[in-house]
Amino acid sequence: MEKRPLILISNDDGITARGINHLVMAMKEIGEVVVVAPNKPQSGMGHAITIGQPIRLDKSTIFGDDVLAYECSGTPADCIKLAKHHVLKDRKPDLVVSGINHGSNSSISVIYSGTMSAAIEAAIEELPAIGFSLCDYGSQADFSHTQEYVQKIALQVLAKGLPKGVALNVNIPKKSDEKIKGIKIARQALGHWGEEFDERTDPHHRKYFWLTGYFVNKDNGEDTDEWALKHNYVSVVPCIFDLTAHFGLSELNQWNL
Repeated sequence: MEKRPLILISNDDGITARGINHLVMAMKEIGEVVVVAPNKPQSGMGHAITIGQPIRLDKSTIFGDDVLAYECSGTPADCIKLAKHHVLKDRKPDLVVSGINHGSNSSISVIYSGTMSAAIEAAIEELPAIGFSLCDYGSQADFSHTQEYVQKIALQVLAKGLPKGVALNVNIPKKSDEKIKGIKIARQALGHWGEEFDERTDPHHRKYFWLTGYFVNKDNGEDTDEWALKHNYVSVVPCIFDLTAHFGLSELNQWNL
């Protein structure tokens, strides 16, 4: 019998989120699944790691007896570290998948995303990884159409691998009457969040702030993730953890330092 691939799953919305349940069900059809996910929502945590307090790791039966699953008190990046060095210390995952996130992680959102930080952490550990997101923030978001694209992309990565240090950022349009047109390999759009802080007062008459805002797309290119999603394509962006601005090295080397 052919050995089934070992697939590690995590997310940032927490182990009870509907999105990770859909991802587990999709990956169970492809390989052996192991889950290490946060025990509570960790959205917007970016690549934070826990260094000042203990990390709890408890077994979970939320996905049934046939899935080895753990809920972790740490961040998404913590989950991947613990999975590799403790839960799977004697085994190497063939694939790491994160998500399916409740909401888009396109453009600049990849910087803040816990979903993508789990995938990037896997890439740092030289494991092929994919972060999946659904562009629907609704609590009752419909994930039913995501399975086709999640499985197709995962199977391609298992078959062909990824360049060293690369993780894929995959965003899927929300369910609508219009059929998704296909998959586009894209670059990250140049955009930013226009932040606003809503000042409020608590019952004790103390002021506090609630972050709100709106996305500003400054990129008119037709090869970006934002363009692909706007035109009802699934976007796939290869991401790396090397933040060096290589194009700036020559200019800085001319400075009198």
